[in-house]
Amino acid sequence: MFVRWDNLRVDEEERRRLPGYREEAVVRRFDAPEALDTRFYEIRAKSALNRVPEVSQVPFRWTINPYRGCSHACTYCLTEFTPILMADGRTRPIKDLDVGDRIIGTEVRGHYRRYVETEVRQHWRTVKPAFRIVLEDGTVLITSGDHRFLTGRGWKYVTGAEQGWNQRPHLTLNNELLGTGKFAHPPDETKDYMRGYLCGMARGDGHLRSSVYTPPSGRHPYLRSVFRLALADDEALERAQEYLIGFGVWAARSAFAAATAERRAMGAIRTQTRRNVDTITELIRWPLSPSDDWRKGFLAGIFDAEGSCGREALRISNKDRAILDWTLACFRHFGFDVVEERANASGVSYVRLRGGLRERLRFFHTTDPAITRKRQVQGFALKSDARTRVVSIEPLGSAARMYDITTGTGDFISNGVVSHNCFARPTHTYLDLNAGRDFEKEIVVKVNVPEVVRTELGRRSWKGEHVAMGTNTDPYQWVEGRYKLMRGIWEAMRDFANPCSILTKSPLLLRDLDLMKEVAAVAPMHANLSIPTMDEKAWRASEPHTPNPKARMEAVAALNAAGIPCGILVAPLMPGINDAPEQVERILTMAAEAGATGIGGIALHLRREVKEIFMDWLRSYRPDLVPRYEELYRRGAYAPPAERKRLAELVRSDELRSGTWPRDLRGVGAAPGRAGRGGVRAGAAEVEARRRAWSSGRWRRSGASGRWRRRSSRCSDARALAPSRGPRDAPPRGERRRAGETRRRSAPGAAPAARRADLCAHRARSGWRCHA
Repeated sequence: MFVRWDNLRVDEEERRRLPGYREEAVVRRFDAPEALDTRFYEIRAKSALNRVPEVSQVPFRWTINPYRGCSHACTYCLTEFTPILMADGRTRPIKDLDVGDRIIGTEVRGHYRRYVETEVRQHWRTVKPAFRIVLEDGTVLITSGDHRFLTGRGWKYVTGAEQGWNQRPHLTLNNELLGTGKFAHPPDETKDYMRGYLCGMARGDGHLRSSVYTPPSGRHPYLRSVFRLALADDEALERAQEYLIGFGVWAARSAFAAATAERRAMGAIRTQTRRNVDTITELIRWPLSPSDDWRKGFLAGIFDAEGSCGREALRISNKDRAILDWTLACFRHFGFDVVEERANASGVSYVRLRGGLRERLRFFHTTDPAITRKRQVQGFALKSDARTRVVSIEPLGSAARMYDITTGTGDFISNGVVSHNCFARPTHTYLDLNAGRDFEKEIVVKVNVPEVVRTELGRRSWKGEHVAMGTNTDPYQWVEGRYKLMRGIWEAMRDFANPCSILTKSPLLLRDLDLMKEVAAVAPMHANLSIPTMDEKAWRASEPHTPNPKARMEAVAALNAAGIPCGILVAPLMPGINDAPEQVERILTMAAEAGATGIGGIALHLRREVKEIFMDWLRSYRPDLVPRYEELYRRGAYAPPAERKRLAELVRSDELRSGTWPRDLRGVGAAPGRAGRGGVRAGAAEVEARRRAWSSGRWRRSGASGRWRRRSSRCSDARALAPSRGPRDAPPRGERRRAGETRRRSAPGAAPAARRADLCAHRARSGWRCHA
C-alpha cells in the first residue's frame, strides 16, 4: 500500500525530551489507519550497535533496533514451564513470575558461592531456536543455544565451537552443572493429600479428646468433645482451617498464648461440637492402604507440626512410636535417606533426613509444607553431590517462545541448576514509558541510525561479530515504509561484510532484497517470518494490525528463491480457530513449497489480563467456542498437556519427524566451506562462492581465536600478508628487517600509495602475496 506521507503530516510539530537523550525529540502523528493513536518520536541516536549486557544471554552479542516500540506487538503470550526457585523455597514456572518477585540467585562470599535472595527486575518474552539438555539425574532443560549455565569450569554456553566464528566456552558431554539437580513436582491438593496433612498436624501438635463431663452444679453429665490445634505459624493454621472447611468442619481462630521475651505469640483453631470432633477423628484415622498423595500430605503436616530445619539437618521429632514409624515409612517410600536418632532424656526421638540441600529441596517440593521459615535455602554454599553431568545436547529443530528475566545477582536457579540472566525486551521502561500499550503506541524512531551503524562498523575495534535485527522490535513495521532506515543498515552490512540475521512479521523486507542478496554474498545471514495462520478471517480477527499471511508466505518463498535462508514460526495455535488439520496442512504444504528452512508451532497461552481480553474477543468472533475455551483454560494460562501435545504435533510433518525437511536452518551461518552445528554441509557452488568472498582480501581467519576478522587497508600491517607456500616459508629475519629499511628509505614526502607500492614490490620479490 502506498501512502502519501507529506499530505498526512501534522503541520504543528510537538517536542518532548526523552530520558537519555540531550536533544528534544520531534513528535509526529500520521493520519493513516495504521497510525491512529500512535506517536512517533524522532531522535538522533548516539549509538546504533547495542551490546547485550554480560548479565544477559541470547543467541547474539550485538543488536540493531532502528525503532523502539512496535505496532506489530502481538496480543498473545507463549512460553514454557521452566521451574524457578523462589525465595520461600517453593518453585514457580518462569511464565508466572512478576517484576518484584523474590527469587534465589547466587553470589560469591569468601571462598564459596552461596545461595542468596534477589529480585526479578525485568520479565519478558522471546523466540529462540530451542535445544534440549539432559542431565544424568534426569533433569531436562529447554533453552536457546546461547544460554549460559554455571559449571565446575565457569560459565558455558549451550552450544559453541572450538574454533571459527562461533568459538566460545560451551557445554560438552561430561560437563558438570552446578546446583542441586532436578526439581520435584509439587503435590496436587487432592482429598487424600488434605487428609494426610490434617493427620500429621493433628497427631503431631493437636489436642483431640471426647470424655464424659459432670458439671460442678450437679447437673446431668454429658459427653464433651474438644479439638484444638495451636501453633506460632499462621501459615500452617490457615491451611489446616481451610482443609477442615473443605470437609465440612468449621474451626474458629483464637489467640492461644501471648508473646514473651523468649517466645512468639501463638494462635489456635478449635471446635467443641461433637459432630465436628467425630469428623476430625475419622479424617485422621491411620489408613489401611495409603496413597502417595496421603503420604505427601502426612509428611508435610508432621513437618509443620514437629519439624525443624537448621543449617545442620532437617529433623522431625516425636515420642509416639506409631507416628515415628509412619514418618519413617513415608520417607522411605519416596526414596529419602533417613535415620532415626536415639531418644533423649525426655524420651523424644528424631527422624533425620540425610543428603544435604539437594534432598531438602526434594522434600520441600515433593510434600509442600506450609511454613515458609522452615524452607529457607539462603546462605547455603553452592555445593552438592547431585548427578548433574551433561549426557546429551540436541537441537529440537524449531524455534520456541521462552520467557527471560533480569535479576539483581545476574543469575537464578532454573530446574536445579544456576542459569545466567537473559536479554531484556521491555526497553520502553528506560524512557519512562510502559512496556504495555506504550510499546505499541509510542514509537521512538532513530532517524540517523544508518550513518551511526556505518561509523561503528568501520571502527578498528569492531571484530565483525554477528548482529541480530528484529530481536527487540520489528524493524519492518509499517512505519519503515516512511523512514526507510533498513536500506542504509543493509548497505553498511554489505560494505563491511558483517554476519547478520532478521526476524519480522512483514513482507516489507522484500523491498530490500537486492541489498540482502549482496550481504549474503559476502557474509552469513538468515531470516525468519512469523505466520500463525493462512486463513484470512482468523488472521483479520486475531492480528488485525499485521501484514496478510499470504504475503508473508510469498516473502518466505522469495527469500529462499533468492538464496536467503528463511524459516517460519506458527504461533499461536488456537483450538477451533486455526488448528483444523486442513488449515495446518495448508501451512505445512506452502512452507515446503516456499523452501522454508524450518517450521515450529506453539499452543495459545492466556495469561491473566490477556485471558479477559481474548475471551471478550472470542465472544464476539466465535461465541460457539466460549464453553470449550473456558474448559481448556479453567485451571490456568495453559491448555491441558494432552491438548498442547496435539497442537504441537500438528506442525510436525513426516519430513520434520524424519529429519528430511527440504532445508535445515542449522546449517545456515556456518563458516565458509564448513557445516553448521548439527546442520547440513553447504553445496559446492555455495562453498566456492563463500570462499571467494572470504578470500577477497577484506576478511581473514585469526590463527589464535579462529574468528573471521576484517583486514587492514594497509599492506604494511602483518595481518594483511598471507604466505603463499606455507607457514615455514616466511622470509628470514634479515629479509623482514630489509623490508622495514626499504620502507624507511622511501622519500619522506612520498604519497602513502607510493610507499605501499614500494613495500608490495618488495614482498612480491620475497614470494609473499599482498591482499591490500
